[in-house]
Amino acid sequence: MQDWYAGHQRDLPWRRTRDPYHIWVSEVLLQQTRVNQAIPYYERFLEAFPSVADLADASESEVLKVCEGMGYYARARNLHRAAREVMERHGGCVPDTLEALLALPGVGAYTARAVLSIGYGKSYPVVDGNVKRLLARLTALSGDASASGNPAGLWSLAERVMSPEEPGRFNQAMMELGSLVCVPRKPECRVCPVVPWCLGAASGKPESYPGKPKRKVKPHFDVCAGIIMNGGRFLITRRPSEGLLGGLWEFPGGKQEDGETLEACLLREIREELDLEIWVGPAFMSVRHAYSHFRITLHAFLCRVRKGSPKKIGCADLRWVRPDELDAFPFPRADRKIIEKLRGSDPFGLMPESGDGRFLSPAP
Repeated sequence: MQDWYAGHQRDLPWRRTRDPYHIWVSEVLLQQTRVNQAIPYYERFLEAFPSVADLADASESEVLKVCEGMGYYARARNLHRAAREVMERHGGCVPDTLEALLALPGVGAYTARAVLSIGYGKSYPVVDGNVKRLLARLTALSGDASASGNPAGLWSLAERVMSPEEPGRFNQAMMELGSLVCVPRKPECRVCPVVPWCLGAASGKPESYPGKPKRKVKPHFDVCAGIIMNGGRFLITRRPSEGLLGGLWEFPGGKQEDGETLEACLLREIREELDLEIWVGPAFMSVRHAYSHFRITLHAFLCRVRKGSPKKIGCADLRWVRPDELDAFPFPRADRKIIEKLRGSDPFGLMPESGDGRFLSPAP
């Protein structure tokens, strides 16, 4: 296994270090993110926060800005909180015990064992999605190999097969084998170093393992956002730190309710969230976006203030910003697409300065 790894491993930036902090950052950023997508974020993150102390000293907004566009922002928020705990409780040193690592925000069984084995050379198995698939095929596991399906059995098996010598290198070899050879579709069994012991390969149908749970249909929601303009500035709001997209800035709005027009939805949401009355003008653009468990279509409208001043009722913060200031704030990907289109248009010219209190007709 390790001989195969020596000749086939990819040159990835987190493999050039044994620094536990760097390993921890890489494992967090690789959750739910492909390797080639994670590399620039990893390099950008460590450039901005080269040490635990640097990360702990940063603001949440600074951390989210570095991770902007990556998705799954709870990872970044937890990493930030955990860094502060490491400074307070462990003198700035990443813990080297399983118990202490698991006590940190956002650190689960996989991440803790990866840091211990790769960063500290301790004998702990690591089971990520690639290793789960590899182990399931080696043993012809027909059942669900997801975290909810058979966690104890897979971790136990990983512990039995793990080499006590260079455990970090062995774990990386297992993950690399699953990523490059024992792939979900059309696995390369002919070049696999463990094929002589693989029951899945012996069956002639390695793709049948592991068993896959039925996919659930993702619900879809229509969401409205107001590009609210006043005096050459846009109104943006920051979401509460907890929950989906926590801590990110956005154009204010919310989810459409049954029987509600998009314009009526936007009026209601702005009233509830900001205690602000607006005119809703032309539709600016619609953006489709998929999250892990649902999909949305974000409908953005150009708007003007009709009455009142915005208040922080349903948001953590709010700002009136010039168009050239928008890049200083971390936004979700869907809102960032709105910003990109704003750069190439004249939204202030498309929306009248005042209205008569009714919906304005969309621009032709």
